Amino acid sequence: MTTKQPTPLSPADYLKKILTARVYDVATESALEPAKQLGKRLHNTVLLKREDQQPVRSFKLRGAYNKMAQLSAEQLKSGVICASAGNHAQGVALSAHKLGTRAVVVMPTTTPQVKVDAVRGFGGEVVLFGDSYSDAYGHSLTLQKKQGLTFVHPFDDPDVIAGQGTIAMEMLRQVQTLHTRSNPAGQALSTRPALDAVFVAIGGGGLVSGVANYIKAVDPRIKVIGVQMNDSDAMIQSVTANKRVTLADVGLFSDGTAVKLVGEETFRIARGLVDEFMTVDTDSVCAAIKDIFVDTRSIVEPAGALAVAAIKQYVAKNKTKGETYAAILCGANMNFDRLRFVAERAEVGEEREALFAVTIPEERGSFKRFCELIGELPGGPRNVTEFNYRISDSAQAHVFVGITTQGKGESLKIATNFTKHKFATLDLTHNELAKEHVRHMVGGHSALADNERLLRFVFPERPGALMKFLSLMRPGWNISLFHYRNQGADYGRILVGLQVPKADDKAFAKFLQTLDYPYVEETANPVYRMFLRT
Repeated sequence: MTTKQPTPLSPADYLKKILTARVYDVATESALEPAKQLGKRLHNTVLLKREDQQPVRSFKLRGAYNKMAQLSAEQLKSGVICASAGNHAQGVALSAHKLGTRAVVVMPTTTPQVKVDAVRGFGGEVVLFGDSYSDAYGHSLTLQKKQGLTFVHPFDDPDVIAGQGTIAMEMLRQVQTLHTRSNPAGQALSTRPALDAVFVAIGGGGLVSGVANYIKAVDPRIKVIGVQMNDSDAMIQSVTANKRVTLADVGLFSDGTAVKLVGEETFRIARGLVDEFMTVDTDSVCAAIKDIFVDTRSIVEPAGALAVAAIKQYVAKNKTKGETYAAILCGANMNFDRLRFVAERAEVGEEREALFAVTIPEERGSFKRFCELIGELPGGPRNVTEFNYRISDSAQAHVFVGITTQGKGESLKIATNFTKHKFATLDLTHNELAKEHVRHMVGGHSALADNERLLRFVFPERPGALMKFLSLMRPGWNISLFHYRNQGADYGRILVGLQVPKADDKAFAKFLQTLDYPYVEETANPVYRMFLRT
């Protein structure tokens, strides 16, 4: 005798569950705000659903609490367990505290410390295991059986999905008060929805499943677009293969969406209701984090920026204008130490910065001539964002240089211009090795750097500051080392090696006095002698 399988829940069934979901004991109705500067740049209205402002800085507490609030008194007495990369863990821990029950949370060892500390802060018992959510999930099932706990799934549970679906319920109500389409005569138009598409980050699929079920039940004209990292696209691969696919590895930059295997129920829903899927890369997510900060002064985690990165990509691909898009900022549990990486990659991700390897002849005046060429680039002068050089060859100098751009795709034109003027150039803007490692490794010992003096300068960040330095230098003094990276401040910190003969000591002192830039001489610094001086 075969067991009859339960009938899958329809969007109408989920609509009822969402409308009766218990989430507001712990969650707030988050704001739906226009990203004015980003929208102006994209020529479309961009709305941000601020789930980053929830008590746990993520939407996850909605589903966790809705699930746990419906457990029996006996189940709550025994306690609950979950596996999570961080945000669901905080939702479970906070919900357990609210309901007065024990919560064991299994987290991957790769989870940012800020999320681990937050879970413990809510009273959760943290167990670190494995490198990904899937590893932690397997271990949590073992602990569940041993300790008789109730498992609270982060995404593959109808009650959890319904809890996340309350976000869409709020959005469709809020958008009516924020945005009404009108024709040139000022008359309201009712033939098209005020919202054209909602962009949703996908890890295991709980959020997109809840959002898609509500929207398709209430206003199916609105597109639901799922977004994944290009190195963690389990849902996209599963939908393409028409079966759940387990990834061998997942990228960990967006740890909140690093899931190797999506849920059975979330796969069923996403395959049937999500209109389109997109992938975004690390650089575009870093750029989106910056875009969100510019408009909100808030810093979201990588998973929280996936939807905004996808909107930018969608507009660029489809050349849309005048439409309205919503992005769910699903989390803001950013590890502070990760900000340096994000800031460095944001400009490249937006293609506001181009990176090059340029070969310059080791001859008098060539460096100055190259700097002058940068100032004469078509479209107006550019700022140098980075410059790394160490003398290593008597005939040629290889420099790593970053330059601001005025639009996407401009790096190739700049490289062609440099080559045309006898400076052989390699465009590194899309070279991962260069962006992640080589830019920090230019330098080392040099047998050619005799009579070298090393100085740290503070240059004013304004056009002409470097040219003043080069113009005041004596022609016989050679630059043997140069390191600069724009840090977004009013002043730039620059390390310069200059080959100055002993006989020119007085002239060099006068040069520094005339230059009048703050400096510290580091020629006697033991670090310099160990790593840079032969």
